[in-house]
Amino acid sequence: MTFRGWPSEALEFYEGLTADNSKTYWTAHLPFYEEQVRGPMLELLAALEPEFGPGKIFRPYRDVRFSNDKSPYKTHLGAWIERGGYIQLSADGLAAGCGMYHLEPDQLDRYRKAVANDRTGKQLTDLIAGIEKGDVDIHGHSSLKTAPRGYPKDHPRVDLLRHKGLTTWTEWEPAAWLGTSEAQKRLAGFFRTSWPLREWLDDHVGPHRI
Repeated sequence: MTFRGWPSEALEFYEGLTADNSKTYWTAHLPFYEEQVRGPMLELLAALEPEFGPGKIFRPYRDVRFSNDKSPYKTHLGAWIERGGYIQLSADGLAAGCGMYHLEPDQLDRYRKAVANDRTGKQLTDLIAGIEKGDVDIHGHSSLKTAPRGYPKDHPRVDLLRHKGLTTWTEWEPAAWLGTSEAQKRLAGFFRTSWPLREWLDDHVGPHRI
């Protein structure tokens, strides 16, 4: 399989799904989704696998059990890469992320200790500077308004200590290149720039331990 990008109709499919998020619309367009939306994503993941590991496409169905919004279908196509990357296609274009979006309590404790440590904390600030120099943005998530309990408010890395998740994120608006192999090149470049953050998190935070 060779990845050649997505047709412009793939984005139009999600425009339609946003306007009519119904089983009727989904069923009528299912063959197109499988061939022109999901199919290219499978080709893309196969092309990226040798360098970034295997990937998996998320289910298109929303979990509506605890949501007031009962729309049954996601208005984007999401995929996960083994080394910690995320890819998303929607009517808004292509997007990608890397890192750890939500840290469980045990992960958060290890993260804060590593940030507070002068050696590992400086490693993080240095690699963030390098990533941002590569035109990739760093985002903190569920951030506290002040320093977490037990840490001084004037800590030199207090901004990082406040975060409960840390990721890179990039969005590309729809353009002709999305229908070519250029999409693969841009994603590969993004992940190469982002991996130092994920590697630092893997080394100093690690997986959630029950």
